[in-house]
Amino acid sequence: MLLLTPLCPLTAARLLGLKATVLVLITLLIKARIQIKFASALGLFLLALQTLLFLAAAGALGLVGFGALFAKPYGIAAPTASY
Repeated sequence: MLLLTPLCPLTAARLLGLKATVLVLITLLIKARIQIKFASALGLFLLALQTLLFLAAAGALGLVGFGALFAKPYGIAAPTASY
């Protein structure tokens, strides 16, 4: 079995490269988690906004339809025959 000595420059370079790689991967993982949480919050906000806009549009159309039931018709009335 070979014993690795810390004074060997090649082994030290490999260890530093490994540490740097692990550090970069951990940083990318933390960044991805932050982006996922932000995107999730943004998605929930947009879903709530879409739902509110849909309910407002449906309510407005309902009011227009309800108002059309009781609105007086416009236009020229048909002449009535008087005897």
